[in-house]
Amino acid sequence: MIIITGGTGQLGSQIVDRLLDRVPADRVGVSVRDTARAGDLAARGVRVRRGDFTDPNSLADAFEGATQVLIVSTDHTGGAAVARHVAAIDAAREAGAKRILYTSHQGAAEDSVFAPMPDHAATERYLSTTGTPFTVLRNGFYASTIRHLLGQALETGELVAPADGPVSWTTHADLAEAAAIILTDEDRFDGPTPPLTAPDALDLADIAGILTELTGRTIRRVVAEDAEWTATMIGHGVPADRVKLLLGMFHAARRGEFSTTGPVLGNLLQRTATPVRSVLAGLTTQP
Repeated sequence: MIIITGGTGQLGSQIVDRLLDRVPADRVGVSVRDTARAGDLAARGVRVRRGDFTDPNSLADAFEGATQVLIVSTDHTGGAAVARHVAAIDAAREAGAKRILYTSHQGAAEDSVFAPMPDHAATERYLSTTGTPFTVLRNGFYASTIRHLLGQALETGELVAPADGPVSWTTHADLAEAAAIILTDEDRFDGPTPPLTAPDALDLADIAGILTELTGRTIRRVVAEDAEWTATMIGHGVPADRVKLLLGMFHAARRGEFSTTGPVLGNLLQRTATPVRSVLAGLTTQP
């Protein structure tokens, strides 16, 4: 029995889909906070149970009989995030899981200036002390983030954002397929994987250049001062804590924290990982 947490989320749902291509549905279970959202999975034969990282009793039920548990990292940050991950790891061990997997990040580091990265590092460190076999998926930076960074670039011709750096933009779909492959090949990786990324790391100037080629109109990269950009975002109604989190991402990118790439994802998929150009082409054709 393979259990996936967050089975209705953006990454978890795609992992389940790809896993069902490889193993019978009765070997797959999902742990979700709202079982009503997983009706389609239940109809496909997937075991659906409520599991909440803040409710250990629910996790005990959701993980019952698991041989492998894949913990999809929470969208919280700081101590709350690490506590949730630790609770899920402990519940998986108590359920008798022989292997625990965790969706980390290629930039996981204790000294990162982007808030989620120290959380990933702390979770990885805890996993390494449990004595249970584990695999940490060092995923590339989600390419879906690009859409949120473009702002009004396609309308105004200016991509305005703080100074940045190269980022290993990687699609959810590719990472989900890789996770399914790793789940069904238990000897593939022990401990942290090499970076699971698309082949190139691009900054926003590169992205502006690709958008220019795709749209046939000039998209200019404009570097905004941190304070100016922060004030503008807050003025547009973005919560201050969200803006602070995003600014940390730009600071980390400047330091090269997300620039590492590698061939492992493509090797797993037995094809080239989806390039950023394909992601941007999808954005430019949306109504």
